[in-house]
Amino acid sequence: MSVAPIAPALPHLPVAGAYARLAEVFPAVRLTEAAPRSGDGWITAADLAGGGGALDAYLVREDAQIREEQGRTARPDVTAGFGLHRYAWSACLLITVPWFLLRRVPRLPVTDVAHHRDLSLTSARVREFACLPDDPAAVLPGARVVGGEDELRAEVRGALAEHLEPLLTAFRPRMRRGPRALWGMATDEIVEGLWYAGHLLGEEARAIAELETLLPGAVPPFAAGPGFRELTGPSGQKLPTRDRASCCMYYTLRPEDTCVTCPRTCDAERVTRLAGN
Repeated sequence: MSVAPIAPALPHLPVAGAYARLAEVFPAVRLTEAAPRSGDGWITAADLAGGGGALDAYLVREDAQIREEQGRTARPDVTAGFGLHRYAWSACLLITVPWFLLRRVPRLPVTDVAHHRDLSLTSARVREFACLPDDPAAVLPGARVVGGEDELRAEVRGALAEHLEPLLTAFRPRMRRGPRALWGMATDEIVEGLWYAGHLLGEEARAIAELETLLPGAVPPFAAGPGFRELTGPSGQKLPTRDRASCCMYYTLRPEDTCVTCPRTCDAERVTRLAGN
C-alpha cells in the first residue's frame, strides 16, 4: 500500500513532517530532525551504547526517578529495563512514524541520535533514507529508492535492528536477560509505540495491520510477531489487545497493577479495563 506524504518536508529534512504530525497529537514525546548533541541534559545514543560512565549516570537518574514516582527502590536489573524502555520507545518511533505516515525509512545508526530524558525529546540526523519510486523525495540527497512495500518493510526492520543492537548489547549485563528476551523487549517497543501513535492519529486499525505485516512472526532478530488479538466487550464491541513478547517488570514495583497487555493480565480483567476507557 502506497501512502502519499502528509505534508511537504524541507529538502534537507525528509522526515520532519512526520515528526511534526506526531507532535500535534502527542506533544508529551517530541521527535525532531536535527544533529545529535551532548551536555545540558542530552546524551547521545552512541554514548549509551558505549556503556561505562555515560550509561551509569543515565541509570542513576532512572533510579532516582523510579524512587520519586513509585516511592520505592527498584532492583538494579529493573532500573536498567526501565531506562532502556524510556529511550527505546521514542527511538523506535524515529523510524516507524516516517514509514507509517510518509513511506520513508530513515537509517539511524547510534551516532546520529541523541536523547534528552527530562524534556522527552529525541533528535535524529537523517543522512540516508529509503523510499518508494513514486515518492517526491526520491530525488533528494541521501534517498535510496526500493522496489516496493516488501522491500520498504525490510528497510524498517533493518534500520530498527541496526539502531537497537548496540544498545541491547550495552544494557544486557545490567538487565540480566538473554538475547531472546532483549529482542522480545525490542519487539514490544516497536509495536506498542506505533500502535499508540496510530490510535492518537485516528488510524489504529491501519497501524495494527501494518505491524502485523512488518513482523509476521519471529523475523530475526526480533523475537515475536506483534501478538494482536481481539476481545469482545460487554456490549459486543471489539476490543483490540495484544500479548507482550517480554515482561516490563513493573509488577516488581506494583504487583497489583499489571499492564493491560501483560500475559499475567487475564482476559476478563482486560475487557473490564479496555471497555472502561
